[in-house]
Amino acid sequence: MPHSQVTGLQPGNPFKQALADGRPQVGFWLSMGSAYSAEMCATAGFQWLLIDGEHAPNDVRSTLAQLQAVAPYGGHPVVRAVQGDPALIKQLLDIGVQTLLVPMVDTPEQAAATVAATRYPPLGIRGVGAAVARASRWNGRADYVLHAADEVCLLVQAETVRALENLEAICAVDGVDGVFIGPADLAASMGHLGNPGHPEVQAAIERAIATIVASGKAAGTLTGDVEQARRFLALGATFVAVGLDVSLLMQAVRRRAAEFDLQAAAPAPVNGPY
Repeated sequence: MPHSQVTGLQPGNPFKQALADGRPQVGFWLSMGSAYSAEMCATAGFQWLLIDGEHAPNDVRSTLAQLQAVAPYGGHPVVRAVQGDPALIKQLLDIGVQTLLVPMVDTPEQAAATVAATRYPPLGIRGVGAAVARASRWNGRADYVLHAADEVCLLVQAETVRALENLEAICAVDGVDGVFIGPADLAASMGHLGNPGHPEVQAAIERAIATIVASGKAAGTLTGDVEQARRFLALGATFVAVGLDVSLLMQAVRRRAAEFDLQAAAPAPVNGPY
């Protein structure tokens, strides 16, 4: 079957192209670990949806289910890996992840190793198993391996003081398409644990966005503050997530409980959040 007739995963990566063109992409964070809730959020019209494998209760199978759930709705799925482990990256790419977000990249050497994990030899170390993988439509795209590198969009997270010190060098790594500033971990690294809104942290984020944009790479971050998100976009950040499903759900649930004076009566967990 010709490529143009293969339904589902198509050649090219529109999100990668949008970043390269400098077109802002507004996204939303999926942390529920549920294909059903992911599909619900996908209907809202966000341009990208982050399926979180680092801090949400996801594995390869639940990530696959969410990729399938959001596929019909137009929002581009971005998957955050647990870490830059080449074996896990291989699995994620094989199930059809085109855009990958890798956390805790502190050095250009780490960034280069992550790039290598997304590339087939001789350009990298990704194992070749496309014929049995969703990424190629189970060999419906017989030349997938020849185009895969062009279709992968690699985003790395700079979220420590060390990463910001190395930011220009990280941005210079060929194969890195964008750099995402992780506000929570950056705040902790700067001595402001739990306070990403601290003026020092916000100033560091703004400087980092300027550095990334000046390098020609795409800058991204996450915030639940609408005005803050607009400011980051105005500063040149190209991909900004503007909310989290878990946070918005709990805000709404707690607000409704408070309307009936129920919040104070909610039972506290015993011996931890089990």
